[in-house]
Amino acid sequence: MKQVESDYVLSNGKTIPSIGFGTWQAENEVAKEAVKTAILSGYRHIDTAAAYKNEAGVGAGIIASGVSRDELFVTSKLWNTEHSYKQAQAAIDTSLSELQLDYLDLYLIHWPNPIGYRDHWQEANLESWRAMEEAVLAGKIKSIGVSNFYPHHLDALLPHVKIRPVVNQIFLNPSDRQQAVVYYNQQHNLITEAYSPLGTGKMFTIKELQELATKYQRSVAQVVLRWSLQKGYLPLPKSVTTSRIKENLEVFDFELSAADMLIIDGLQGVAGVAKDPDIRDF
Repeated sequence: MKQVESDYVLSNGKTIPSIGFGTWQAENEVAKEAVKTAILSGYRHIDTAAAYKNEAGVGAGIIASGVSRDELFVTSKLWNTEHSYKQAQAAIDTSLSELQLDYLDLYLIHWPNPIGYRDHWQEANLESWRAMEEAVLAGKIKSIGVSNFYPHHLDALLPHVKIRPVVNQIFLNPSDRQQAVVYYNQQHNLITEAYSPLGTGKMFTIKELQELATKYQRSVAQVVLRWSLQKGYLPLPKSVTTSRIKENLEVFDFELSAADMLIIDGLQGVAGVAKDPDIRDF
């Protein structure tokens, strides 16, 4: 069964499914089963990262699904300890090996300003990007992008790249809409991917969302994911429960009204906000 939504078109002309399956905090064996279930439920976009320490499980789940590689869109990310040209080269090869894949559809710099590079993060990102660009030319990666980047991080990167980023993946949900970052992404043809689109579960406790779920006869998760899609974001919901994995994909047969979208827009801060990447301690 193929995913039923329309794909987004990246700035390089390639397509990306408009919902991805997140795998953060899923250990290898759990990730294997969750990814297999997600693919068999219709997901075609799988998101992982070296830092999640589950690439082997994600790769095993992809194989176990039996779905052809060319039907899938797989993302991984460069971790904070590998921000140099040679380290990034090695990290890309390690991710491919762990995932048992010949190529990645998307590869991201996970954080812009790791603590180990704080006095020269701009140069470190450029060195990492050079390795990523070479991996594109070598056929190891189809598209490249960033994660957790604020506008000033992108301003330091964009003038120097040969291959432009196509995605900025950020913490994004009704509790933190990160409007300045989203606007910047839009102005620079970057798809905004939303990780923790359900606020790591905190959205389920919000009264206004519960009321909207009742109104639309949907789950809170479905309402929030629908809000994200109507905003033009690309949400990456994560679950290891089969029924919720399937439910989170069933969001293309209803639409939230403009008034209800505004209600959700008004929930800023109700369940936490993004952490500042310039002061993270990793």
